[in-house]
Amino acid sequence: MVVPYEGQSFSALKRRCQQNGGLFEDPLFPTADESLFYQRNQIGRVTWKRPKELSSDPHLFVDGISAHDLHQGQLGNCWFVAACSSLASREALWQKVIPDWKDQEWSKDKPESYAGIFHFRFWRFGEWVDVVIDDRLPTVNGELVYCHSNDSNEFWSALVEKAYAKMCGCYEALDGGNTADALVDFTGGVSEPMDLMENGYKEDEEKRNELFERVLKVHNRGGLISCSIRATTAADMEARLDCGLVKGHAYAVTEVRRVRLGHGLLAFFKSDKLTMIRMRNPWGQREWNGPWSDSSEEWQKVSKSERERIGVTVQDDGEFWMTFDDFIANYTDLILCRLINTSYLSFHKTWEEAVMTASWRRHDDPLLNRAGGCTNNKTTFLQNPQYFFDVRKPEDEVLICLQQKDRRTGRREGRGENLAIGFDIHRVELNRTYRMHVTQEKVGGSMYINSRSVFLRIDLPMGRYVIIPTTFDPGLEGDFLLRIFTDVPSDCKELTLHEPPQTCWSGLCGHPSMVTQVHILQADGLAGQDSDGVSDPYVIIRCEGEKVRSGVHKNTRSPVFDTKGLFYRKKENRPIDIEIYNHNVVMDSFLGKVTVPAEQGTIHKTLHLKNKGDRHDNDLPGTITVAIVTSSIMTSI
Repeated sequence: MVVPYEGQSFSALKRRCQQNGGLFEDPLFPTADESLFYQRNQIGRVTWKRPKELSSDPHLFVDGISAHDLHQGQLGNCWFVAACSSLASREALWQKVIPDWKDQEWSKDKPESYAGIFHFRFWRFGEWVDVVIDDRLPTVNGELVYCHSNDSNEFWSALVEKAYAKMCGCYEALDGGNTADALVDFTGGVSEPMDLMENGYKEDEEKRNELFERVLKVHNRGGLISCSIRATTAADMEARLDCGLVKGHAYAVTEVRRVRLGHGLLAFFKSDKLTMIRMRNPWGQREWNGPWSDSSEEWQKVSKSERERIGVTVQDDGEFWMTFDDFIANYTDLILCRLINTSYLSFHKTWEEAVMTASWRRHDDPLLNRAGGCTNNKTTFLQNPQYFFDVRKPEDEVLICLQQKDRRTGRREGRGENLAIGFDIHRVELNRTYRMHVTQEKVGGSMYINSRSVFLRIDLPMGRYVIIPTTFDPGLEGDFLLRIFTDVPSDCKELTLHEPPQTCWSGLCGHPSMVTQVHILQADGLAGQDSDGVSDPYVIIRCEGEKVRSGVHKNTRSPVFDTKGLFYRKKENRPIDIEIYNHNVVMDSFLGKVTVPAEQGTIHKTLHLKNKGDRHDNDLPGTITVAIVTSSIMTSI
């Protein structure tokens, strides 16, 4: 679904202009300083000109679209230009951002069809937004002020930049930004920022190789990639290093591959391949001058056909190759924007996506407050929105992205700074359906940062988890979008109720007065059921007609279950049964059970299992360690 930005319909506006015989003038983004700056003009007298006034033969594209079409202008938006360079290398992606591009092109055969109007699409907060602009572009002394192409009659990059500036409030809103955000806006994917200074990439060859495989996979599956060298001071920004690279500057990664060494037929029988990466400087010049730079002697180790196949040039066009080792040694930050494939018809991995849109909102009632701040705020943290999701495999890679609404558009009114946001993940009881009132086992979480989105990739074992998205400080309000990607459906839902609700049947059937958390930690010395003397055990917890079952633990007599169940109880005198079974193909077999009497408070003990006949033979049937917490429902878990 595509939503028209500010209700402007491209087709309706174009048709009206064609009927009236005039060129479109956008009332929402006028040719005035307010479209350029927040407060005051910083570049002198600006003249807005249409492409026909800048070239006798304007085109959207000249000889197709490529990363070489983009050059950064008088705006600190290398982050945006680098993202555009990555976009230009992916036809399926740029055709989504630039829809109906053939129909939007200037036509010599039908000049009367031209109406001075264009439209472009960006992914914003869970939906594709169609942004309409006129073709009047800001110039000084007859030259485009901002993004422009190598070819003076090619205008796609300048027009895309104008549409993006309109959506963000003005051109100045693009002065300083986050490449990860632009990559998401172009794709609807999820961006993973990576700190190359951490995790030992520079020292550990095995970790570098693992990272290269991940980068190669993202690239081969159509994702977009960017990188930069961190500037630690204002003086470092845009500082050129001796190696030719520039600090504080976003580069687009335009190729990732293994390059074959050697010449002739023998090269095909050699296993020697270099892991290499190609980047582009949005300035269109200033390149890496180290090993494997454009004209370095290292390229003599590669056959001419291989050089032609991978597109090696010796021009100072801003694009250059490096070995992946040199890349890790010089760059500090990497952004991987994955295209999340949710199609079941694909040959590649298909992800299951859960999407939640909600808000942080203040309220005087603690039960209704949803702006509790991070975990530092112990009394209010659990007042934030809570969502549970299930991991149904023994272990699953989970991708989590939390995004807030872009606040740059409100910068003119003093509301342009993003909130510091993040999230925590807690492992909870397998049957939890009510909100947490006590923090559980924290298994992961994001950093808190005032960026538009935060991301986490984490491997989680089978179980149920609660994710709590928050602002860093309590009492702050804003809208957010939470996306969770798993290998199998996670059944993600918001936890809204604090406890079982009172109904008309509560008087007849009773209403829970106690809540009990049963935590099965581990078992030991279980009876061996298989031919090799081990079992495939699982545990079932039964309480007042409800039950919770763990996953199966393969080939062990001493499983670490780490399984929790939560029970809202009407009959506090009823005991709790814990049963262990062995999983078989035909029919599961019983291994033993314990019955725990109802007790107030906390129990933590190791109990001897009994078989069905309650015998106490030495070889039957083992022990189980449990922790049970029971409390009043008014102080519920």
